[in-house]
Amino acid sequence: MALPLIRSLPRHVLMLGMVCAGVCAPVLAEKADRTKPLLLESDADQPCAVNLVTRSSRCSGNVTITQGTLLIRADKIETRETPDGFQLALAVGTAARPAQYRQKRDNVDEYIEATARKIDYDGRAGLVKFEGAAVVRTLRGAAVTNEVQGESVSWDSVADEVRVQGGTVTPANPTGRTRAMITPPASAASAPAKAASVPLRSTPTLGDRR
Repeated sequence: MALPLIRSLPRHVLMLGMVCAGVCAPVLAEKADRTKPLLLESDADQPCAVNLVTRSSRCSGNVTITQGTLLIRADKIETRETPDGFQLALAVGTAARPAQYRQKRDNVDEYIEATARKIDYDGRAGLVKFEGAAVVRTLRGAAVTNEVQGESVSWDSVADEVRVQGGTVTPANPTGRTRAMITPPASAASAPAKAASVPLRSTPTLGDRR
């Protein structure tokens, strides 16, 4: 049975006790997140329903879900719990107001942040898919260490791998090429540089690769 809208609060605050029962596969997103309750919020004047039988929800209106360090924001979010206690979520935004994602990586002081028109989160598979003008970043503190842009980007937190398909066409990228910026680890910056065994020679004939 769906719960009625709660109009006595400025925003809906619905606490769902969704906890894995010791059968979760290891992933490189923050492991403690899956043992935390899921908090769902949405504007009070927008429809929001939670079905306690199917362990699912569907909300609209500046929706936010949090579970430990996991944070997803979007205009519309649907959630569902698998029989073995994992959380699934589909967040839908717009080109002007894309859906947002943030989660800490396990055992390191780094976060994955992303925006896209649609975010498909699968807590059981440890997979997040970002569809539509997707931008996925790794942050160490406030510094962006890695960034991937494309029409479709997926983050496999089990393999700790990001895959990108199709570039996003922008005035700065009219051909829609996929783009990735990868920063060397902090340890590489302090390592002494090795002398080149063969000196490099400049040439005026080397141009852009087409």
